[in-house]
Formats: sequence, C-alpha cells, structure tokens
Amino acid sequence: MAGRRRGRGSNVQQRGQGGGQGGGQRGGQGRGSRRALREPAAFAKPTGCELEVPQEKLTIAQARRGTPAHRPVRVYADGIFDLFHSGHARALMQAKTLFPNTYLIVGVCSDDLTHKFKGYTVMTEDERYDALRHCRYVDEVVRDAPWTLSTEFLKTHKIDFVAHDDIPYTSAGSEDVYKHIKEAGMFVATQRTEGISTSDLITRIVRDYDIYVRRNLQRGYTARDLNVGFINDKKYRLQNQVDKMKETVRTVEEKSKHFVHTVEEKSHDLIHKWEEKSREFIGNFLELFGPDGAWHAIQERSGRVLQALSPYSSPRGSPSSSPTRRRSLSPDSSSSASSASSLSPPSSPSSPSSPSSPKKEIHPSLSPAAAYNRHLKS
Repeated sequence: MAGRRRGRGSNVQQRGQGGGQGGGQRGGQGRGSRRALREPAAFAKPTGCELEVPQEKLTIAQARRGTPAHRPVRVYADGIFDLFHSGHARALMQAKTLFPNTYLIVGVCSDDLTHKFKGYTVMTEDERYDALRHCRYVDEVVRDAPWTLSTEFLKTHKIDFVAHDDIPYTSAGSEDVYKHIKEAGMFVATQRTEGISTSDLITRIVRDYDIYVRRNLQRGYTARDLNVGFINDKKYRLQNQVDKMKETVRTVEEKSKHFVHTVEEKSHDLIHKWEEKSREFIGNFLELFGPDGAWHAIQERSGRVLQALSPYSSPRGSPSSSPTRRRSLSPDSSSSASSASSLSPPSSPSSPSSPSSPKKEIHPSLSPAAAYNRHLKS
C-alpha cells in the first residue's frame, strides 16, 4: 500500500507506462477528472460501485489502447497517507495517468487498522480522508479501506487494476499483501520516490524536538499543550530569550558594519572630490597668476598704456630735459661739455655782482650739460 512502508519514499514515475501517461494527459479521463478540479472527490458508497454498463474484464494491453468514454479503467491505490506530502501526490498522479481513460479510486485505512498493523499516526483518519479528497488526481475515496484486498472488495468496487510499487510488502503475517493481485494479472507496477516519506518527516521532528518545542512556545502554545514539564518549559523559554538577544546583537552588528561601510564610502567620495576640486583650483590659480598667466599679461598691458598716456615731465621750453633728449646725449658730448666748463674763467667770489647781469640759479634737477647750455643761452 502507498505510504505504508517506514523510511521509504512514494511513487513518482510509472514503470513501462507506454502510451498510458501521454493519453492520460490528453484529457481522456472522463467527467470525474474534470469534476475533481472544481470540487472535492466523492466518497465511495458502502454498497460499492453501481454502474449500469456491465464491467467486462480488461487486460493491461486493452486498457493501454484506450476504452470508450463511458467505460473508464478503474484503478485502485491504497495507503495510510499520513502527513500527506508531495511523494503521495506523485504516486497518485502516476496511478491516474496509467491509461488514457482512468478513474482513480483511493483507499484510506482507518486509525484502528493502522495503529494495529503499522503504528500511531499524526493525522486522524478524518483528516487523512479530507486530504485525499482535495488531491486533483483522485476521483473517489474509500474510507476504512481493508489492509489486505479481498476478491469480494475488488468486485464490490469493480476494480480493474491495483497500482503500487512491486517491492514485496510484508505485513499482517503475509510476505507480500499484493501477491494474489499479481497472480491474477491485476497489478500494475509503479516506481517510488526516494528521499521523502512520512517516516522521514517524523524523524526530522523527533531529531530536532527541542527546536520545534521552542518554536511552538514562541507561537503561543502552552507547556501543557506540548506536554512539557515545568523545568523544561523554563529551560526552553530561557533559550528563546537568549536566542532573541543573540539575534538582536547580530542585527546591531550588521547595522553597525553597514553604517561604517557607508561612512567609509562617503569619506572616500568626499576625499576624491576634494582632490579634484583642489587640483582644479590650483590649476586655475596658476593659469591666472602664474608667470605666463593672464594677470601678468594684464599688468604688462596696463603699464604700456600708462606709459603711453603719461610720459616723463620736463621744464617748459627746455627740450633738452625730455627723455628723448637725454637719451640722445652721448658720453662724448657730456665729456666735451665738462671740459668746456673747466676752461672758462672762474668767477671771483669777492667781486660783487653787477646789476645788469644777475646770477642765474641752476635748477637742481638739471644735468650739468643741460645747466651749462642754459647758462650759455642766458
């Protein structure tokens, strides 16, 4: 039965499906499949299947070739389906797609039968029934299904084939509860999915028991709900507080690292911008005030303009005092003028000045040559 074994997976792929799966996906499963997509699957009647059309026996080859729409192939798959998971769903998907026109009947064992032959379940039988009704691949659910399939049960529900993996299932004093089904040619083998099963899920919970107890305490469950003693309750709550403090410290540390990183990035950006602006400022300063800068050129041009507008001043009527005149005087002319001045008779200091020839005052700003020339003119 699907979901009966401990520590093993559920079915995922059909072995030797042939054209069955492709045909099943083409939508030939009938009205029951379309109804299951809109509403939960129906429960099987206690009296079994009541079909008007006689149910002739089908072979696997005939079922794979396809059957009329009013005569779907009735496939039965049974199991416990505790903690309904993806492995269960894949097993039912495989059973549904065995033939082009399949009507899938799923049998779910009761709590009493399961606890007797397999062990305690997490979900109640009603919860497991309801889980199967809402699986899209299921057309009908049989409650309180038998542990071993009898010929009477197969006839009551007009079952054509039974889908399950072909690994012998030892239970209830039998080496293989499906042995008589295989001998009757009504067994269709499927494959299993490793890595997912109800037993695996329960093992995870048991292994991490403390974690899940603390988890539920945090979500409002009481120690009484979890069947936890007073000491363990205080221990778990203290561990939760410690974990919260660790999480707070970790959060603050991450935020601090993020803040420091942000400040460093902004500092690098500011330094980079400052370096760019400083280089730009220095370049502009040198361009303006450097030896070849614009300010030096402006001063030079201003000096030339001022020189052209304001020449050197000289006494009125004395052309010799002009810069041009002074520059035109050569050293030879200056020396000859000095010689002539030395040859002239010196004036007697004791002799009084005559009124007709008053003494001429030599301007202190004139050069000796200019003063001598001025004296001769006078």
